[in-house]
Amino acid sequence: MFGSRLNPANTYAALGRESDIRTASPHRLIILLFEGAESAISVARLHAEQKNFSERGTHISKAIDIITNGLKASLDVEAGGELAERLSALYEYMVSRLLWANMKNDVPTLNEVLGLLNEIHEAWRQIDPDKQQQN
Repeated sequence: MFGSRLNPANTYAALGRESDIRTASPHRLIILLFEGAESAISVARLHAEQKNFSERGTHISKAIDIITNGLKASLDVEAGGELAERLSALYEYMVSRLLWANMKNDVPTLNEVLGLLNEIHEAWRQIDPDKQQQN
């Protein structure tokens, strides 16, 4: 009845994300970027384990794009000073490791980057400006 590209569940999920992005605060947008990068790496890891190189590469590229054009691009080095500079360097490191993981089909390296993203993501979760304004 439905073609694979017209799956109602996928359409609903895409609309939900699109709506979330349009109404999200800057803090929430960063959280969504972390979630997207982590998801892309997790899917890439599955494809790496299955030796599905094309899909692995596609998802690693997606993660690199999110890290470079989302997380790193959102940094304000002038306002953020040393912390922003260090995060920028860490994001560059993650991208280089993802490129390595893609070339070598290296699952442990994907796990390394995923772990780094998880740590920073958790710190962002702890900083919830909406909760701080309520206090």
